[in-house]
Amino acid sequence: MRLEIGCPLLPGNPSCQGCPHSIGLKALSVLENPIVVVPAGCTTIIAGMHPKSSLKFPVVHVPFASAPAVACGLSKAYDNVVVWMGDGGADIGFATLSGSAVRNDNIIVIVSDNEAYMNTGIQASGTTFWKAKTTTSPTGKREEKKDLALIMLMHRVPYVATASVGYMHDFAQKVKKAGEIRGFRFIHLHSPCPPGWRFDSSKTVEIARMAVKSGAWILWEYDGKFKLTGASRKCRDKGKRIPIEEYLRAQGRFRGISDDDVKEIEKKVDEVWNLVESLEKMF
Repeated sequence: MRLEIGCPLLPGNPSCQGCPHSIGLKALSVLENPIVVVPAGCTTIIAGMHPKSSLKFPVVHVPFASAPAVACGLSKAYDNVVVWMGDGGADIGFATLSGSAVRNDNIIVIVSDNEAYMNTGIQASGTTFWKAKTTTSPTGKREEKKDLALIMLMHRVPYVATASVGYMHDFAQKVKKAGEIRGFRFIHLHSPCPPGWRFDSSKTVEIARMAVKSGAWILWEYDGKFKLTGASRKCRDKGKRIPIEEYLRAQGRFRGISDDDVKEIEKKVDEVWNLVESLEKMF
């Protein structure tokens, strides 16, 4: 049964056209009376400040590193406390994020990952894609891409999943399931950013789906058993994926990328798939 996904954003909110966070936030409508903790980032701007917030649920604005700790305190009095942070917030706040997972705090953490520090000028983050151009990696990022979901999985928490704004019903189902579990729950949401990735704002969902269809982003969940979900189940067979080059060439941040770079990225994507398939056998 498909979930009814509401819209918790008011008209006229200050998000960019095609903003993936504005799309992703809709999935929180499947939770009953969520309280959302937001560290500094794009969503701070989207929400705005009380009493004129653009969001229909309570929002607590906090400094970067404190979000999971604040959420832990709120969870002692409220259910469905959600930390909604970007990949930058997860970088800067990783110590408290990891600590919260170790304690198995009764909170849901969603990292809406646009693969850079978009709100402060498109600087590279730990999750920035290989060879992607940012203001701090003008020739393309060379460092390895951090996989937050797999890191959180290794904390052995009750629930971990990946999701995409291109597949909102898959995401909403995961948010609903997370809401029915107690303890620390983590969802890593892929959120392509039009200005940061340099594509037309009408193509956010299309680019997000291309990431999954090419195998560059893998949809999976762990709820005691590790399994692929949604469109990624079809992508297990590499022959059924779209070419990774098609996904890369659709984004201005990869403009001028060489054929050798494309082959290197394809190799890295294959390595991640091999790891995910091994985890299916382990968990």
